[in-house]
Amino acid sequence: MAQQISLKEAERRAFRATYNDGLWDILLGCVFLMFAIGPFLSPNLGDFWSSVVFLPFWGLVFLGIWLVRKYVVRPRVGAVKLGPARKARLMRFRVVMLSVNVIALLLGAVAAMRFGRIPGRMTTIIFGLILLIGFSIAAYFLDFSRLYLYGLLAGLSPPMGEWLYVSGFASHHGFPITFGTTAGIMILAGLTIFVRLVRKNPLPIEGIPSEEA
Repeated sequence: MAQQISLKEAERRAFRATYNDGLWDILLGCVFLMFAIGPFLSPNLGDFWSSVVFLPFWGLVFLGIWLVRKYVVRPRVGAVKLGPARKARLMRFRVVMLSVNVIALLLGAVAAMRFGRIPGRMTTIIFGLILLIGFSIAAYFLDFSRLYLYGLLAGLSPPMGEWLYVSGFASHHGFPITFGTTAGIMILAGLTIFVRLVRKNPLPIEGIPSEEA
């Protein structure tokens, strides 16, 4: 029994190690840059196209992260093979996140149809709650504890931005400031973790294959 528990714990630690390279932090930060930069593009492109223009950027970032993980991270720390229990947990995570995204889409559609009749403060609070709940669910299922902090930052960004806007301290509902700060923290944390990982894990000696977790 003790051996079984230790094997589960070893798999859990190996799985968590896949998120300790800082690359997912950088990807999340780049995604949230849309909320910081998009408001400046909306007057000319509209809300829809000001978001669509970021798709090629995200694609390049994702491709860069995939290449870095394959050619920089994996040779240093190896790869992780998931067991049945972990795969089932990830499947539950996908189902739950799909449900959350569908609910968020429905709420967004309702807000769009009733545009102008829902107070801006209420809209930002709901937006913030969706971000907080989504990040918290991901943190729980992925054993990615930093997501709790990121969820708190992301969840506070809409209402804090609205407060700055109403108080006259910022334009564009304060999103460039609040979401820009959130994205900057994510990217800086990711870069710090990645640099530390590369320094602590030099490339293995040529001719000796790296072990897989």
